[in-house]
Amino acid sequence: MKRIAVLGSTGSIGTQTLEIVRNNGDALEVTALAASSNVALMEAQIREFRPRLAVMWSAQAAEELRLRVADCPVRVAQGMDGLLEIASMPEAEVLVTAIVGMIGIKPTIEAIRAGKDIALANKETLVCAGHIIMPLARERGVSILPVDSEHSAIFQSLNGEPKGKISRILLTASGGPFRGWNRERLAGVQVEDALKHPNWAMGRKITIDSSTLVNKGLEVMEAKWLFGVEPSQIQVVVHPQSIIHSMVEYIDGAVIAQLGVPDMKLPIQYALFYPDRKAMRDNRVDFFSLGSLTFEEPDMETFYGLKLAYRALEQGGSMPTVYNAANERAVALFLERRIGYLQIPELIQRCMEHHEVMRQPGVEEILAAEQSVYDYISEIG
Repeated sequence: MKRIAVLGSTGSIGTQTLEIVRNNGDALEVTALAASSNVALMEAQIREFRPRLAVMWSAQAAEELRLRVADCPVRVAQGMDGLLEIASMPEAEVLVTAIVGMIGIKPTIEAIRAGKDIALANKETLVCAGHIIMPLARERGVSILPVDSEHSAIFQSLNGEPKGKISRILLTASGGPFRGWNRERLAGVQVEDALKHPNWAMGRKITIDSSTLVNKGLEVMEAKWLFGVEPSQIQVVVHPQSIIHSMVEYIDGAVIAQLGVPDMKLPIQYALFYPDRKAMRDNRVDFFSLGSLTFEEPDMETFYGLKLAYRALEQGGSMPTVYNAANERAVALFLERRIGYLQIPELIQRCMEHHEVMRQPGVEEILAAEQSVYDYISEIG
């Protein structure tokens, strides 16, 4: 029986993680859950999975949850203190970091220090603090197991191969709903348009990020830290069918790819049971109905948020934090209909040009850089 704790249990990755637990109840046990504000769903999860500890981000949500689960053998905690308690609790072997935002960094560090393996779905952890996280994981002998479909594909394609033989990582992208569009067409994009992803069912922010290719830029940054490669060794390949989830090209020219239907449950389950594989129902590619797989170069002039990601990664230090924070705020403003679609990469670029890079930021400096971006966006209106 493997014991897991889930940060972000009411979100897309979190609920799918618990679906895998539901289907593998004889092999997985949930010791703790954490969420932001969805008290009703958290109550249902507590009653089904019986964790020892549950955490809500806001004090109000935590108090409401305490009243609703007073008859359950669970303790309810709140805020960052609660997340850190989950991260360090000895009952859990694996921490699933499906929580959204920079608040995932400190619990991940705490869990690594406690010797837990990390099933990583929180992008900010490596985008902003990869220079802290990866050396610490190596020092503590902890595995960072990627949950993103693309990084899981790369991880699987590296299995059994000697280290240091990578020529390139070929990071696939669907191209999103606006593949092939020019800037004139994009100028009229509304929130409803950007939320219609052709292949994947995801949360609102990541769906917008996928449409702008900013999500792919964040994945490029993650890949650099996860697999120890240079930015020049990571090539984004647009693959509209989303069947090949990513590939690794080796120094002899061989390319190894991982294929599967576009379903996040496969990479989640792989991370939870690694190095074992478990059977999964209804998760098969029908190659005969599929017919063909196609590939294109990404349009990094129209969708220049991806180009900005490479620039931020090359500059390093605190610049990836600025890129991430600027995008996070810009997407929120777009979802609130306060800015247009094309203003998302414009805001990212303005924030990057305004920022003075800190070379080796610690956690507090990373958080300060994030706040400085939010302050700057408020100032410029």
